[in-house]
Amino acid sequence: MAPSDTTTGHPPEPAPDRPGPAELSAGSAAADPAELAGRLRAVIQHLLPVLRGHSTHRELTPSRTAALATLDAHGPLRVSELAARMNIALSTTSRMVDLLDDRGWIARRTDPVDQRASLISLNDAGRALLRAVHRETTGLLAERIGRLPPDRQHLLHAALPALEELVDDAG
Repeated sequence: MAPSDTTTGHPPEPAPDRPGPAELSAGSAAADPAELAGRLRAVIQHLLPVLRGHSTHRELTPSRTAALATLDAHGPLRVSELAARMNIALSTTSRMVDLLDDRGWIARRTDPVDQRASLISLNDAGRALLRAVHRETTGLLAERIGRLPPDRQHLLHAALPALEELVDDAG
């Protein structure tokens, strides 16, 4: 099932000039970064709702998932550090941390460097929830990737190092 355009509800128009595997050989000319950025953004914009729409964890919004993932990767953190890493306002982060705490997904402890501050970390329940969501979305993606022709699977595999570099550059 193709992703639908968020404004019209219809599948996005296929790119008429989408190159095939033969055109993407090592000798082909470099693509325009602006075109690549636009197409990548559009794909991500359509893929994320597909993944979210199949989740059985409805209480776990994208921002909550991002907070849990950030704590998993970088925690324990002060609320201000979590806000900075997520690039959201401190007041918003503080409210989100309270909600995550109320749901039983995080642990708070006193910061040994500054007894007035708290450190937030993922607890076992939060870690288990995050792992369950990762399994769900990975399974869904694996199913969709498995339906691609082998040449497209190969192209996707070949693109992963560049995509991983984009993430590394952002962090």
